[in-house]
Amino acid sequence: MNTSLSPNAQAILLLTAPLIAGRENSSSDSLTPSEYKRLAQFLREKQRQPADLLSPDALELISECQPPIASDRFKRLLARGFLLSQAIERWQTRAIWVVSREDGEYPKRLKTRLGDDTPPILYGCGDAALLETGGLAVVGSRHVDNALLEYTKSIGQLAAKARRTTISGGARGIDQAAVLGALDAGGKVAEVLADSLERAALNRKYRNSLMDGQLVLISPYDPSAGFNVGNAMQRNKLIYALADAAMVVSSDYEKGGTWYGAVEQLEKLRLVPVYVRSVGETGEGLMALRHKGALPWPNPETPAALAEVLAAEVVPKKGESGQKEISFSIRDEHRPSHDKASNLAPSDIPKAPHSMEQTLIPADERFAKVRELLERMTTPKTEAEVAADLQVNKSQAKAWLQRLVNEGVLEKLSRPARYRSTSSQPLLFDRED
Repeated sequence: MNTSLSPNAQAILLLTAPLIAGRENSSSDSLTPSEYKRLAQFLREKQRQPADLLSPDALELISECQPPIASDRFKRLLARGFLLSQAIERWQTRAIWVVSREDGEYPKRLKTRLGDDTPPILYGCGDAALLETGGLAVVGSRHVDNALLEYTKSIGQLAAKARRTTISGGARGIDQAAVLGALDAGGKVAEVLADSLERAALNRKYRNSLMDGQLVLISPYDPSAGFNVGNAMQRNKLIYALADAAMVVSSDYEKGGTWYGAVEQLEKLRLVPVYVRSVGETGEGLMALRHKGALPWPNPETPAALAEVLAAEVVPKKGESGQKEISFSIRDEHRPSHDKASNLAPSDIPKAPHSMEQTLIPADERFAKVRELLERMTTPKTEAEVAADLQVNKSQAKAWLQRLVNEGVLEKLSRPARYRSTSSQPLLFDRED
């Protein structure tokens, strides 16, 4: 990432950034996010850029914005050039880069997924290319026991083995466990910080990972800013936007950043599938997220299995009844091919679309057909056999099978693990021996 600031970045920083530069408080009455959002929309309508606000006709331009920004406030913000130069020098000595939403280097995943809610300025340290790789977001509570920390580390280690980026918030507890697990296994990590980017960039435990290109730290907030609950809540959407899927390891019920970030994703943003831990004592928070549309984590044990989980697109939405429905499809590049005809007649099952831009088929319609087919099995089948027959990945097949076991439609046999129907109805299209 280029450490020099573009004219657009300079203008946005002057108008919106606190420019703390080691101070405890901001230096001026900078524009609020909503104020700058309105200004940015105005500039686009005028086919102008933030850098134009540094030109001689800037006051005339800004007066046309509705409601207008007070001219004395505008002048005061743009007069902070010396303070900005001090801040830039401080950031550069700490290898912190700054990029604006108007710059070509800004992460495309964020702009595409968040639109006008994309932070106008992003501060970072490390390899910015990691922000475009997708991966697994792992989030959870700060205060958890050692067993859960070790479990979370294993998730980060598996992501590293699968060569997938781990994305997290860098907070104590679950976030840091996932990060350290991935880094210790040689994996890549993107941390989205709500505060203290400068301190994290200088932290000895991160130094080698930053230098080796394993780690990138980013924040939409001033590198010297301290913790703020509102900032911690707002940065959650960036974690989800950078990922292909998210896993909530632990969460309080109806409180805390983990809870509100997951609920925002499930009910409003709907950018990626959200999974919750499905082993051990899950607690009220995770159970409530399940009711809001989160899926049980399928517990992949191999890198290939994790890759399948990240390839699935499962988007929660509201059905006509107002209740949550889960939609499922496989990204085209990960869709399995089958040389043999399926004996479970997948043509009878409503097809998931071949593009995430298309409307996905409600899960209830699809699952009802799957239940009808599987309850007619007369011979036990493994997860792999069912996945092949239904032409879905193993993770989806496992989720369906487990649900049918819970409903009493199927029973699970061991040695080897297979599933059979509890019904005596004949299977019309079972495998030929």
